[in-house]
Amino acid sequence: MSTTIKSIEIGGRKLTLETGRLANQTNASVLASYGETMVLATVVSAKPRPDIDYFPLSVEYIERLYAGGIIKGSRWVKREGRASDDAILTARLVDRSIRPLFPKDYKNEVQVTVTVLSVDGENEPDVLAILATSAALAISDIPWNGPIAAARVGWMPPKDDHEGQFLINPPTPELEFSELDLVVTGTKKATLMLEGKGKQTAEDTIVGAINFAQERLEKIIDLINDLLKEVGKKKQEYTPVEIDKELLAILDKDYQKHFDDILIKRIAKEEEGEELAVLSEEIFTKYEEKYDKKLIEEALDYSFKKFIRWQILEKNRRPDGRKLDEIRPITIEVGILPRTHGSALFQRGQTQALTVVTLGSPSLEQLIESPTGEETKRYIHHYNFPPYSVGETGRMGWPSRREVGHGALAEKALEQVIPPVDKFPYTIRLVSEIMSSNGSTSMASVCGSTLSLMDAGVPIIAPVAGIAIGLMTDKEKFVTLTDILGIEDFSGDMDFKVAGTKNGITAIQLDVKMAGLTEEIIKDALAKAKKARLFILEKIEAVLPQSRGEISRFAPKIAVLHIPTEKIGEVIGPGGKVIRSIIAQTNCTVDVDDDGAVTISGVNPDELASAVNWVKGLVREVQAGEEFEGEVKRILPFGAFVEILPGKEGMVHVSQMAVGFVSNPEEVVKIGQKVKVRVAEIDDQGRINLSMLFGEDAKKPISRGPRPPSRFSNNSRGSRDRFRPKY
Repeated sequence: MSTTIKSIEIGGRKLTLETGRLANQTNASVLASYGETMVLATVVSAKPRPDIDYFPLSVEYIERLYAGGIIKGSRWVKREGRASDDAILTARLVDRSIRPLFPKDYKNEVQVTVTVLSVDGENEPDVLAILATSAALAISDIPWNGPIAAARVGWMPPKDDHEGQFLINPPTPELEFSELDLVVTGTKKATLMLEGKGKQTAEDTIVGAINFAQERLEKIIDLINDLLKEVGKKKQEYTPVEIDKELLAILDKDYQKHFDDILIKRIAKEEEGEELAVLSEEIFTKYEEKYDKKLIEEALDYSFKKFIRWQILEKNRRPDGRKLDEIRPITIEVGILPRTHGSALFQRGQTQALTVVTLGSPSLEQLIESPTGEETKRYIHHYNFPPYSVGETGRMGWPSRREVGHGALAEKALEQVIPPVDKFPYTIRLVSEIMSSNGSTSMASVCGSTLSLMDAGVPIIAPVAGIAIGLMTDKEKFVTLTDILGIEDFSGDMDFKVAGTKNGITAIQLDVKMAGLTEEIIKDALAKAKKARLFILEKIEAVLPQSRGEISRFAPKIAVLHIPTEKIGEVIGPGGKVIRSIIAQTNCTVDVDDDGAVTISGVNPDELASAVNWVKGLVREVQAGEEFEGEVKRILPFGAFVEILPGKEGMVHVSQMAVGFVSNPEEVVKIGQKVKVRVAEIDDQGRINLSMLFGEDAKKPISRGPRPPSRFSNNSRGSRDRFRPKY
């Protein structure tokens, strides 16, 4: 096949889409590049699977370390292992962008594979992965109502005389200074997917960022359409699945009252039951000669969801009787786990999240290896969704992609309020255990996490709350729903999650099941989310107005010292002898950085203070004339060694122990004895000479006397000859 290449300039850099050179046995493949970042997207379809009643779409995002010129750090395993969390999150980003535009009755298995081939450290491959996938699907023969485009938007707020400015696909170094990191996916007319975080960003700024992106998406979609016109394949023909209209008419006419009764029963019990299955069996018994059971189940599910949508759109009646902007009853408990560092139980309706905080030393931060290199994380959020949370049995083990995604969203929401390391030098791990699920467990995790952090005594910048907004729409009107139930999510068109503080948004995530959202719907959803967020924050602050003044007694206490870099060797000691001794004797963890930062952590405050004093003593410059009360550590024939500071010793020669002649040091001092000493001098080699004489007695001349032989001197038992190999 010949190679076809299309290019445009976006954000001052060239975006290129190429097809025909690689992976030509696929339905379609596109090699996309932006700067020197390159990804390959391939799409392959298989025959429909008759055993399933859903669309089997899978998206794989493969990170190759060679893309950044990196070999895996493991000594034993050099091949890349299972997908990293970042890879899973990017795969979900692509999936959520393309899934809404597949025909709802297309059942052929489709697999999208995106492989990262090159990264330049400036242009993130995630947005490029969406663009490459969109182009590949557009030119393939797979039915899909694209193309779409995606862009990352940054925001530099007004400062001094400069107005605020939106940035399109800002390079990674610039993004660090941005107040917003928002990925926007859309068609020419509507927004399909949002994913981002902000530093308490205002709702108006979010809307402005979406509009800014949408204007630039049109240019990219035109590029993909140019590629489509030149190399696009004819789309596959498939048989649309239509539910029997006569059966639907029977259900609408004879079973509407049953639907109403089912909803009333479900809300009374606050849970989904087997009512639809019972009703399905009843209908099948009556019509088994005309319709098979599977057809009846499909028609009943469709008709029931249509009934819920009609109730909301036409009567403003939600399944549980709430108002459109009403939040379910909220229950909050904090400090419920006695031995953890912080805990909270947040319940909204039937959705229940138990979130637990664990604090650790900075050395416990997470090391992440990716094609762009290594980075560390000191704040980590994990989310667990066990089968029992929905009253089911199921697989247990590695976290699912959904669990990884929900944990990352909650982490993103709270990341902006975590205190900097210089104010709170801890590694922080949050774990959300979902006890019960009926709508928006990720946002319940955000609320529970705020409470557990405050319970742990973490001085967060501001409390964060989150809410999910749903949508019911037809061709003429729409209704947004605050705090959606599970059944409203399944029957609706949108799941719009927004988290933030009183001052603004910290995280946002949008998934739709339709062809996209208008600006009007987005504005309405953000307004309702803000109102709900402020309401929940009031509930949170009523229980815990601010972070506790002290961390848990079970959490490690941390002290950070800064020592001259030339003193690092004295703290570590030869072969690590000194630092190992500090750790062993104080039960504390001691970490020394190359810049001279010494981090000491321990559960016992007295042991921590001892370790801190030890390190301070090691690096303190002792001056002649200073007086100390020290402990006798060693006695030799010519004198005694006294520890004047933790880890720092000086020698008292026998001539400085008393006014008269002392033939044996043990006549004056004993090991372990506390003695008052004076620093007589610091010799040319930095050794400390001490004296036990004061006042007029101190005028006695100092006798340096003999010193212990060096470990490697020729006349010592520790002669270096002992370490030479013998042949």
